[in-house]
Amino acid sequence: MHTLPIQQRIDWLFDLAKRHAAEFSSPESFLARKRYLAEHPTAILVLKCMDGRINIPIATNTPAGIIQPFRNLGGMFNLGWPHLGETLVDVVGEAVSTGRRALVMITYHYSKGAESRGCAGFDYRTDKARAHTFEIKAEVEAIFGMGHGTVYPLVCGFETDEDALVVHGRDGVLNLAELGGREELPRQLAALLPDMPAQVRADLMPLLLGNLDHIEEMRRTVRSLDIEHREWMICVGRGFDWLHMPNLALIIGPYSPDLADPIRKAAGIIESNMQAGRISDDGFLLLSSSPYEEIGVDRARAVLKSRFMRDFAAEVIAAEYPELAQKMSTRSSVLSWGSRVLEPI
Repeated sequence: MHTLPIQQRIDWLFDLAKRHAAEFSSPESFLARKRYLAEHPTAILVLKCMDGRINIPIATNTPAGIIQPFRNLGGMFNLGWPHLGETLVDVVGEAVSTGRRALVMITYHYSKGAESRGCAGFDYRTDKARAHTFEIKAEVEAIFGMGHGTVYPLVCGFETDEDALVVHGRDGVLNLAELGGREELPRQLAALLPDMPAQVRADLMPLLLGNLDHIEEMRRTVRSLDIEHREWMICVGRGFDWLHMPNLALIIGPYSPDLADPIRKAAGIIESNMQAGRISDDGFLLLSSSPYEEIGVDRARAVLKSRFMRDFAAEVIAAEYPELAQKMSTRSSVLSWGSRVLEPI
């Protein structure tokens, strides 16, 4: 895929979006999500890096549409940012209004095999990335309270060589790649997170068990290229959970007041991928997306927002990387949140 001509890659991408929407809207998938949420009602939100290797639903074998992602460069967030804070509060508020709790997973990532495969947003300094997640945790507690009875902020590392979660607790960590036996997991989790409500812990367990299965699968797989940056797309906006394959895209959420900075750095990664021969150098895609709930006004607003983000990102890339911009294809789209249908505009 990464070495195909750019137009073939774009055609393949939109076909992937169509297939995902068809699967998401099928009766079997609809009922499976309903059943999953009935058994595991906790709303799960994940704050994570734009790095295309960080795919929590895949790494935990979680059905599509269960985890709500928030992405930005390096997993850098500040809940004082107006759009981010409001969006997070709205998502949590919707869950709470139906009697559900919320688990906010705040993630950083690193590679155990090579520092250079770590987080570029933090200059490959895992200690800096980890420290930032605890700052976000404190911000979540400032908004939703320190008691953790309704909203539980959980710091997690993500080791990209094996896609392994590292759960941080009050007095230690639990690295799933080093877990001796899964029968010990419930006891260890209870000891690590003693203040986590029982329902939230029960709803976290499927993700951790799924991650254990995924780690075993990764250990049987040759990943010499998969663990390197091979992204050939820059995605700006929200509604990209259909991109459920690693190393396709650098996904930038529309949250930071300085949106140009992550766009600039994403373009640098694309240029580096081309120069290193990890992707074809004939072109890359800039794709914007904005989700909408209802037709009419809400969709019309999403159209304008998506076009603005496309044009803004294209201008940043053209100003900072003029030669790379000559190889840029641009598309804008809106996404129907209920059906996950991606609509090019």
